Amino acid sequence: MKRSAKGFKKNDAAFTGLEAAIVLIAFVVVAAVFSYVMLGAGFFTSQKSKEVVHTGVDQATSSVQLNGDVVGVGSGNNLTAVKFMLSLTAGNNPVDINKTIISYKTSSVYNSSVFDGTDWANSVNWVQTVSANNLLEKFEKVELTVSFAADEQVGSNTAIDLQIKPPTGAILPLHVTTPPAIDPIMILV
Repeated sequence: MKRSAKGFKKNDAAFTGLEAAIVLIAFVVVAAVFSYVMLGAGFFTSQKSKEVVHTGVDQATSSVQLNGDVVGVGSGNNLTAVKFMLSLTAGNNPVDINKTIISYKTSSVYNSSVFDGTDWANSVNWVQTVSANNLLEKFEKVELTVSFAADEQVGSNTAIDLQIKPPTGAILPLHVTTPPAIDPIMILV
């Protein structure tokens, strides 16, 4: 038995259903691509925010601390050097002494880099070491001697502001005042 094409009725319901399915699939694909792009941007933004927070915490915390007295070395009526010991604060990463900068200021002199880690005339003395390198690490202590140039030496009753600037972390300020009489060795703080 042969059927003719006339026996079929025109029915657009199947065609409309197919169109609706195609449009629905297109919307789902577009929504998936859009959500993928938005999630990627969100992950990127949250990663950058995390990096900013960690950098801020590293910069806000002081990485070195004074460990003991600030000792002055005098000659005649002038202070010729200042010695102090540094250690890490609890929980901080090692600090490269070679990249640490020390500056000082008096009422008449400002020296922005009296010690920059490479000037060994201003001595570095490792008092307690864990490993033999120039990193100040946990449980280590280093004594730094900041020598003043002959024309920058200070006399009695003079305020001196020292700043220890590690490569990361906050600046450690030290404020000392020389006593009325300059001795060969004296405790300033």
